[in-house]
Amino acid sequence: MNNFLPMFVMMALCAVTTLMASKGIAVFNDATRPMVLEHREKRLTRSALGTSAFAFGIGYILGFIPQSIATGVIIIHVVLLGTDIIGAYIPENKYQTPISLVAGAAYGVVMAFGIPVIEKLFDMLPYNFLTQLGQVSSVILVAFAVFPCLVVSLQYGWKKGVTTFGITILAQILVSQFGIFTLNNGQKIVINANAMALFAGMVVMIFFAIRDKREATNTQATLVSLFAERIKHIKKNWYLFALSGGLIALSSALIITAESPMSAPLYQSGDFNSAAITEIARVIGFIPLVVTTGIATGVYSPAGVKMVFVIGSLSALAGNPILALIFGACWMTMEVFLLDSFAKVLDKFPGVKDCGDQIRTAITKVLEVALLVGGITAAAAIAPTWGAMFVVGLYVLNNTFKKKIVSLAIGPVGAILVGIISNILVMLNLMNIPG
Repeated sequence: MNNFLPMFVMMALCAVTTLMASKGIAVFNDATRPMVLEHREKRLTRSALGTSAFAFGIGYILGFIPQSIATGVIIIHVVLLGTDIIGAYIPENKYQTPISLVAGAAYGVVMAFGIPVIEKLFDMLPYNFLTQLGQVSSVILVAFAVFPCLVVSLQYGWKKGVTTFGITILAQILVSQFGIFTLNNGQKIVINANAMALFAGMVVMIFFAIRDKREATNTQATLVSLFAERIKHIKKNWYLFALSGGLIALSSALIITAESPMSAPLYQSGDFNSAAITEIARVIGFIPLVVTTGIATGVYSPAGVKMVFVIGSLSALAGNPILALIFGACWMTMEVFLLDSFAKVLDKFPGVKDCGDQIRTAITKVLEVALLVGGITAAAAIAPTWGAMFVVGLYVLNNTFKKKIVSLAIGPVGAILVGIISNILVMLNLMNIPG
């Protein structure tokens, strides 16, 4: 029975989160939430939504698979970004709910047993480029901290944007240098510099937004109504959030999933205390983004502000996964019902609402650059003599194609194509395996 427990947990988790993504209730990718809103308000087609979800998520999925294989703990992005994509493509008809549940459960089976299968498939290739492919995400974790700087620059001018950028870089440097603490028992606690740099940028962004004294273009009543309706869309599905929160915390407590590449090795070694501290730092960094995009779009995250992972880590430390299921569900329910409080704050500060409108643009631009650089880096590692040239060529030629590749997908897709072509060349004795 224990061998099948991970499968049952992942089937349930993926079924619920696929349904939430399909219905436009919640998606894990912060960049996808504004796109879901665009679709809900009939400004974006279903196929375009699916393409966007794929473009926003594929880089993370491809990047985190090798790290998941290396630790034996699935990084949650591989799971929930996958259900984002599946849910976005499921058509809206009377069979939408059962199809979502079945497709999600099937993906859960793949998640439970798929990582070893993927590894074996890559091992069967003449040239296994899976490790090099992981470099697609090499820049994302660092680059993501820059997006609040772009939001501030777009909203309040380049001078304030540069100031925000300077504070973000300073936070990254200081935490990298001084964010390591040694406990009495000899254990080292490392504060994640990327998360704290993001947090610093978000704090400055919120600071400028709160100080913005401009009059709202609409009446205050209209603004309140806008946020209230979108929050209702989240709150009426509180039971689904309770399920997703409880199941995510449970999967974490059972050491099936981890919140990030930083906590996965700690799970692997059983250092749940350090994992919890690392995850708390990530929670602090992501609260503004998740809450702001959630309230502005009416689409939340199935993991909320990611506190459910801290609950999972502490439950694993206590050796009681059932606690994770219970407290994870309770936390997510509370989190959803407290969104009204955040809405009241946003209603008083139109600058905060405007920042929410700029977040989609900023995230898209930052991810486009990060995934392109990551794709070039991965391609160069796969085929040192021509890989980078291939991805750059694909990027510049893309604008001339009749059917363009979504810009965000060029880096990852280009790296995969380089890997496929490299295998063909190796079989034809036209290329030697690097190394």
